[in-house]
Amino acid sequence: MMQSGPYRQDQPSRDGGADHPTDAQLEGATADGSPTPNAGIEDATSGGDMLEIELNAERDRNLRLRAEIENLRSRSSRELADQIRYAALPMARDLLPALDNIDRAIAAGDKAGEKGPLVDGVKLVRQQMISVLKQHQCEEIAALGAEFNPQFHAAILQQPSNDVPANHVMMVTQAGYQLHDRVVRPAQVIVSSGPAT
Repeated sequence: MMQSGPYRQDQPSRDGGADHPTDAQLEGATADGSPTPNAGIEDATSGGDMLEIELNAERDRNLRLRAEIENLRSRSSRELADQIRYAALPMARDLLPALDNIDRAIAAGDKAGEKGPLVDGVKLVRQQMISVLKQHQCEEIAALGAEFNPQFHAAILQQPSNDVPANHVMMVTQAGYQLHDRVVRPAQVIVSSGPAT
């Protein structure tokens, strides 16, 4: 049955229901309007669960950030150590062509039968350059007679040989060098294909 007059059930009250409790509020209240004893505990428990979930998420985030910082620190120290370890690499690359020219001059002098203080002086300069390279841990790659290794050798030719086993270096045409474990320049080599058939 519909009520007539200013107050009807199907219309909301003009004050927005501010003085009237909602159904949800009534469920957590006793008949006299005071909250039930368990209503606050349930709210606190659900709020506590949310806080614990947020706390765990922040802990996890904190652990991830710490691990990321530690990884960054490790990577930075490794990169710095590599920069220090291989600092002489550009210098070695720049010196090697000059060393090659000195070797060619010595070979040409030997072939022409040159002797005397000039030839001895050029040989001393070569020894000094080799000494400087060794001080920076840059050494010649031992290639002659070694098994061909593309990491250290650059094959320019393959020839049959009765003296050198197959896939072994039979001649070095240009010396290779490495700085610590890094190749500065591979050795240019001629590789044996084994006995001629």
